[in-house]
Amino acid sequence: MNDRIPATVVTGFLGAGKTTLIRNLVRNARGRRIAIIVNEFGDMGFDADLLSDCGDDDCRPDQIVELTNGCICCTVADEFLPTMEALLKRDPAPDHIVIETSGLALPQPLVQAFNWPSVKHRVTVDGVVTVVDAVAVSEGRFAPEAEAAPDPARMHDDPVEELFEDQLRCADLVVVSKADLVSPDALAEVEAAVARDTRPGVSALRSSGAGLPTEILLGLSAAAEADLKGRESHHELEGEEHDHDDFDSFVVTPPPAPSLDDLRRRVSAALEVAGVFRIKGYAQVEGKAASVVVQAVGSRVETYFSPTPARDGLVVIGLRDLDRTAAAARLTS
Repeated sequence: MNDRIPATVVTGFLGAGKTTLIRNLVRNARGRRIAIIVNEFGDMGFDADLLSDCGDDDCRPDQIVELTNGCICCTVADEFLPTMEALLKRDPAPDHIVIETSGLALPQPLVQAFNWPSVKHRVTVDGVVTVVDAVAVSEGRFAPEAEAAPDPARMHDDPVEELFEDQLRCADLVVVSKADLVSPDALAEVEAAVARDTRPGVSALRSSGAGLPTEILLGLSAAAEADLKGRESHHELEGEEHDHDDFDSFVVTPPPAPSLDDLRRRVSAALEVAGVFRIKGYAQVEGKAASVVVQAVGSRVETYFSPTPARDGLVVIGLRDLDRTAAAARLTS
């Protein structure tokens, strides 16, 4: 057991702050060789680029593997396991492996995959870290208030709520991100919502943009692949096969915006289209050589100029029946 490489699974809904958490973790790796697997929902990757420009040698591109052919929980055999096998052939081998799942991925199938014969004796799941967006939860976007007597007719009919619960149920540690952006009373309600869906004994820690010490995130020694009881997803409990039919993504490449403010206006307008959860990627501003990094979720739009060359394109992620035409139109005009 002691010679197995520890792996940390970082999960959480779209825009929760998983990539920011990992950037801070790698910056404070103190010479530890950390290999990173990044999974994106959709055909265009983005988070791997953000990690590779973190300014640390451990963020260099050859330390990062990007999977963009769907949620990792649905491509375990075709995508994840071959990637793990390739990492294990490296000389020297990584000291630790960090896996960032798509915001729409279930962590359960991924944890179970560590029992696959080709990796079982080489790697162990040190812990599942679930990142929760304090602002999103406080606004009721992902976790409605608890009901004294839940209505059976509406239970499990919201794919976002189900996913939120499943990601929490699998956690060995919960990181409540953006804790500094909500009031103390709202934060207490967020933590109560988190506690309702986590297993007994799982801690929830508050975090802001400064991140958390590496020593807190790594070294949990959970061996989660051998401790699956209580982690089951809704689909497992109901004997159903998991899929992502409720969600979709597409890429829009808008023309250069007249100004950074106008670009933010376009993105904000697209976020208001019903069913749009997340917009991220790169765009251009007239007269500027550098691309603009766009990170948007809910009502928040963050932009900054990229320090490295980047491909253009904004990934729009949301419900399958969202109005693509309307969202694209708002991003391009």
